[in-house]
Amino acid sequence: MSDDAYSSPARAYLERLALGTRELGNRRELLELASQDTPLFRVHDEIGKQSLLQDDPSSASVLRRLELAYGTAPLAPPEVLGADKVGRVCLKTMPPIERTSIAPHPWTTSPIKRLRKGYHLRRGNLKPRVRKTQAPEAPTAPRWKMVGTMRRWTLLLLVMVQSAVAVWYMSTVLPYQGAQLLEVLELVLFALLFCWVSAGFWTALMGFFQLLKGRDKYSISGTSTGDEPIDPSARTAIVMPICNEDVNRVFAGLKATYESVQRSGNIEHFDFYVLSDSYDPDTCVAENHAWLRLCREVGGFGRIYYRRRSRRVKKKSGNIDDFCRRFGAKYRYMLVMDADSVMSGRCLTRLVQLMEANPDAGIIQSAPLAAGSNNLYARLQQFATRVYGPLFTAGLHFWQLGESHYWGHNAIIRVEPFMYYCSLAPLPGKGALSGEILSHDFVEAALMRRAGWGVWIAYDMPGSYEEMPPNLIDELQRDRRWCQGNIMNFRLFLVRGMHPVHRAVFLTGVMSYLSAPLWFLFLMLSTALLAVHTLTTPEYFTEPMQLFPRWPEWHPGRAVALFSTTLTLLFLPKILSVIVIWAKGPRYYGGAVRLGLSMVIESLISMLLAPVRMLFHTRFVLAALMGIEVKWKSPQRDFSETTWKDAFMRHGGQTVFGIVWTLFVLWLDPLFLLWLWPIVGALMLSIPVSVITSRVDLGRAAFKGRMFLIPEESNPPRELRATWRFVRNSRHQPPAPTFVQTVVDPIDNALGCAMGVARHNKSEAIESQRQTMVRQALVGGPDKMPNKEKLLVLDDPVMLSRLHYQVWDRSHQYPAWIDEAYADDPPPRFI
Repeated sequence: MSDDAYSSPARAYLERLALGTRELGNRRELLELASQDTPLFRVHDEIGKQSLLQDDPSSASVLRRLELAYGTAPLAPPEVLGADKVGRVCLKTMPPIERTSIAPHPWTTSPIKRLRKGYHLRRGNLKPRVRKTQAPEAPTAPRWKMVGTMRRWTLLLLVMVQSAVAVWYMSTVLPYQGAQLLEVLELVLFALLFCWVSAGFWTALMGFFQLLKGRDKYSISGTSTGDEPIDPSARTAIVMPICNEDVNRVFAGLKATYESVQRSGNIEHFDFYVLSDSYDPDTCVAENHAWLRLCREVGGFGRIYYRRRSRRVKKKSGNIDDFCRRFGAKYRYMLVMDADSVMSGRCLTRLVQLMEANPDAGIIQSAPLAAGSNNLYARLQQFATRVYGPLFTAGLHFWQLGESHYWGHNAIIRVEPFMYYCSLAPLPGKGALSGEILSHDFVEAALMRRAGWGVWIAYDMPGSYEEMPPNLIDELQRDRRWCQGNIMNFRLFLVRGMHPVHRAVFLTGVMSYLSAPLWFLFLMLSTALLAVHTLTTPEYFTEPMQLFPRWPEWHPGRAVALFSTTLTLLFLPKILSVIVIWAKGPRYYGGAVRLGLSMVIESLISMLLAPVRMLFHTRFVLAALMGIEVKWKSPQRDFSETTWKDAFMRHGGQTVFGIVWTLFVLWLDPLFLLWLWPIVGALMLSIPVSVITSRVDLGRAAFKGRMFLIPEESNPPRELRATWRFVRNSRHQPPAPTFVQTVVDPIDNALGCAMGVARHNKSEAIESQRQTMVRQALVGGPDKMPNKEKLLVLDDPVMLSRLHYQVWDRSHQYPAWIDEAYADDPPPRFI
């Protein structure tokens, strides 16, 4: 940029402002003012037609700059775009606060400490905890409780009997029938793993019968006909917590959901809240512009709100707590959506109607369907969840009824008991398994049920959607977080008052990851048994005073039978899922033949990926138990591909381990490798499998060939079509301004100042901090300004306005800001 371009700060500023002005007449007025060589501080006074603020000249022109940019169409209604108590322009992105006290109850995870605490309470040495707010009235005992108890005892009996038979049969396979220490350990691990497999099998089997015969008589969906009017006082807040997400995708899904609710005719019952924990300054600026654009496009002012927390504590659960504390009292229900969620207006309306029909329900979880994937891996996963998922979800509902899961999103919550009972205190102690609870959803469901309200899965309700991680590496990064959270949750297993079902949920949550190291240990023990049997002299007398020798015998035939039985339990649910679809019509799955072929291919690829996940999950569990803290970041949500370099870095160790394991077993007994080959072969192929399955072109080719097809692709609902269209359209729009452009550009800065939320009263300490930060930012330039300070500037309209003025007024001395803001945009030449 040449020096003469900014020989006059006022002239350069006015030319930039004129460039962003919509109406020709206003542009001419600005250029005429620029030709008069007016000082910059007078320019803002002239533009804004307001008295000059000595310490903040540019604040006088904020409103006029916005009017110039948006022309005759106002930026926002007057009740939204107004002034704060000191007269600064303010764009109100949130409703008035209506505070409610929320006080999490401290955890007592140790039974011994709980007994000691109870003793001191009875002796009067401790005062009982007194809440400031009155507890909501708990519902009476529900009619389904006894039915659920009977069903779960039946499940336990089925699992235990089936597992006992399998363990006995396994003992007959071993050379010494379980008489040696290694064999005993092998049987213990086999029992744990088989119980896990058996529970999944019986859950899927009951789901199969439920889907074939139709709705369960105790289904939550059957309690409402769907045509009941909604009580005007039954207001619902749809909240979407986000953190450094793909802004275009987030607001595309929100727009599709909002328009669907409008079409349902029930928009007056809903308000929408985007609750941001983003800490990247450019992302925060993009969220501001996306919120404003969405509100202007759909007329959502006063119904779509946006808030970004400046103090980010307790991650997503803390963000929800913050919303409840400030605005929860305004609403009877709250529906939580994820950043990639899309829901239909019909589904949202039905969830509210079900809540109204069931006053004893605290949470109703919809069953979100995965859709919108392009990578081959993601399409495989969404096919699996779409085809097999309903079987397991219906089975979970059958066994759990109103003591079910909550997955943290696409679920409606009764706000009053949630605020009173479900705020989460940190786990006591030190280390990675203490502090803020990460996987909050299972804990909140357990607390809601402990308080007496039911937690349901509306497994048969359409209109709820989400997306899948695009590749194996991104899925494993998500699993790393979930593993840490589920292991932390298991510390609550013995907490007082938890329902047995939710204690079982904590157990199954940890077992979903602990099964990996158990499986790995089982395979290692099998290899060790082979080594002992091959390299040592057999023991014929294994017990004291034994009169007759015990001959070690392997029984390959029995091993084949047991292996076949286990495979049946693992893969029969997939076959049953396909049978259900065949019975109901496979047209939208690509037809009967392609559906069956897709199931076979998906099963084979799952077998290739299972050993890879086993080693990763084993490492995750060990890291959690060793106190290695996980970085809790938002998952990748676009269709990224895995590079060969990334695959070598992530899977190289597994490949080497698979080769070494293969050579060792080959040296011991080549025949044993026939049993082990699916494991070691998958490990040795982990690098190419990870890269190939992440390919977008293969995913699209499979779609064109109608493989791994799901109804949401072959006949997409209107909400998903709208979401995809909005995402495509956003790619053709100009990119959102950056933080630097928000500081420098006259139009972008005016919007940033209007959306600033840190509107403090006069304070010498705050004023001193402002002056220091503005001076440091001006001298150091944008490259040396840490993100934390950038966020403070974005929040504070005074600092943002002052820095904006100084950047232009002292542009000769400190050109870094303007040079970076307009690096690809030459200065305008109007004069």
